[in-house]
Amino acid sequence: MNSHAYKAWLNDSPLEDELLKAKYSALVGQLVFDGEPSGVLNTAIKELRSGIQARIGITPALNKRKEPGGFLQIIVCTDEERLEEWRLGEEGFKLRYTQGAAHGYLTLTGGSTVGVLYGVFHLLRLIGAGKPVEELNAEECPRNRLRMINQWDNADGSIERGYAGRSIFYENGSITTDLQRIKDYARMLASVGLNAISINNVNVHEIETRFITDELLPSVAGVADIFREYGIKLYLSVNFAAPLQIGGLPTADPLDAGVQSWWKETAKRIYSFIPDFGGFVVKADSEHRPGPFAYGRDHADGANMLADSLAAHDGIVIWRCFVYDCMQDWRDRKTDRARAAFDHFKPLDGRFRSNVLLQIKNGPMDFQVREPVSPLFGAMKKTNQMMEFQITQEYTGQQKHLCYLVPQWKQVLEFDTFAEGSGTEVKRIVDGTIYGMNNSGIAAVSNIGNDESWTGHILAQANLYGYGRLVWNPNLTAEEISTEWTIATFGSDPLVVSTIKGLLLESWPIYEGYTAPLGVGWMVAPNHHYGPDVDGYEYSRWGTYHFADRDGIGVDRTQESGTGYTSQYEEPNRSLYDRIETCPDELLLFFHHVPYTHQLHSGKTVIQHIYDTHFWGAEEAERMLQEWAGLADKIDEARFVHIANRLSEQAKHATQWRDIINTYFYRKSGIADAFGRTIY
Repeated sequence: MNSHAYKAWLNDSPLEDELLKAKYSALVGQLVFDGEPSGVLNTAIKELRSGIQARIGITPALNKRKEPGGFLQIIVCTDEERLEEWRLGEEGFKLRYTQGAAHGYLTLTGGSTVGVLYGVFHLLRLIGAGKPVEELNAEECPRNRLRMINQWDNADGSIERGYAGRSIFYENGSITTDLQRIKDYARMLASVGLNAISINNVNVHEIETRFITDELLPSVAGVADIFREYGIKLYLSVNFAAPLQIGGLPTADPLDAGVQSWWKETAKRIYSFIPDFGGFVVKADSEHRPGPFAYGRDHADGANMLADSLAAHDGIVIWRCFVYDCMQDWRDRKTDRARAAFDHFKPLDGRFRSNVLLQIKNGPMDFQVREPVSPLFGAMKKTNQMMEFQITQEYTGQQKHLCYLVPQWKQVLEFDTFAEGSGTEVKRIVDGTIYGMNNSGIAAVSNIGNDESWTGHILAQANLYGYGRLVWNPNLTAEEISTEWTIATFGSDPLVVSTIKGLLLESWPIYEGYTAPLGVGWMVAPNHHYGPDVDGYEYSRWGTYHFADRDGIGVDRTQESGTGYTSQYEEPNRSLYDRIETCPDELLLFFHHVPYTHQLHSGKTVIQHIYDTHFWGAEEAERMLQEWAGLADKIDEARFVHIANRLSEQAKHATQWRDIINTYFYRKSGIADAFGRTIY
């Protein structure tokens, strides 16, 4: 495919400024590298030459020695003298413009061939944005060691929580033989600095369980070969019960010597096919997945057994902390799903091997439009930990609605846990800074499928791009990232940039406005999670309750009268959330059960806030559609119509959300809207 939608932010549109184009041409007419490019470096040089051709209209010569004129010199930082002064790590790069007497030249130095690749994509981003040649300077390295994508793809071609078509990896129970699209995906991920991918669902089914066998490893290795060329390591989600299901053993007990031996032999087999295999991602004892609990063991026992099998190969185990009672009695007001991850894992701190990472969801529940930061961050002081975000919009509109998630992720990363006093932000925990962890980072659930646009909604591409840029540098602002993406995707027309940037940055508050209020969450249709159903999960086994009755709404998670969840936070966050007087409005109903007449810090009552935000959110969704209409003559027709259709659907669906939520709470509370608006 060759459409604008398919190319995403790698559109490589020609520069329109002829004077600037001429300056670039004089600067990068030749690439200088003293050696024979191979592997990742060969990829980097190919990307650089094709990117310059697309943007400037010339194909630079590749020379081993400088010829007269401007040039771009590529240096891989390998010699000892250069390494002594190099402080940017293997993945870092330095870009320097120098003006000589007769001409200028660029030097791109990478801490490794992967560093050069990241530098190439950064340079092409600057050129595409029309930066003056004198400003082609940068010195960067990633803040997070592991920058990962989790695919939730299944071998039958379906994608759990996939909203953009079928899998690009699998069809009819096998890994696809059409590998070009996987290569194009690898380009996209590398262009924003991602370096790891797990290619199958954490809910591992029968076929995927056999990915670690001689039968299927050759196909898996073929996919690993593609990602390797872009500096990306391949991981697999594995089935904890594999020794039972495919190994012929009578048990999967992690303390059983036969099980331990089986996994060590399995690891040896995997590395014989994929020498740089990253390791395992494991969902165990969660939502009916098998795990160590079946044998009276704990998570440390299970994770350590797998970690020992990988240790000789420098592999790691990523053990998900999404563990809770999914057979809860809705009449039980003390059992609290929000407490579960902390209660399971905090007592195990210090018992995990050094090559185990605990993957912790950003919030204690499940990727809601608003929930507090998980208190596990900072609580596990002796254990490697990493963040898990969800790019795919399971609870935030499923890529039918625009909901730009970078501002939400920014709030999570900037949250101060106070685990080591003031200044213990989540971003400094997951990057390993606070506790000196060697294994750390961030992962996120992918939002792509085989839809022509990759993400189903073209504007949802901004979430994938934004995730990569943010985990590379958490100090980038949501505004900076949205501007970068818009220019790379749609060009630099000022009206286009300001309009799309505005739509992105406004979209999360708007979506929150017409959906679940004040941090209460859920209120979605069961199973598929698209559309309003206030009581859809209220009497279910999943622990997802709002406890609305005629008098009030919300979950009491306080220490004195509730579930005690607030006690899992360090002070002053514990008291902040525990006391109704100080609890932030946007999280009030997550932490407290209050009357509908309770007055918020904003001065409104809870019930009036619900009415107002739902009317406002629906109005704003309609406004977004009108804003987009103003770009009709500035965006190519295919992308314009596609996005207009998505925004139109969102506006209609927002009114449905508004009317169902408002009517529910009007009938529940019996309190009328202060402004007399139509509520059914």
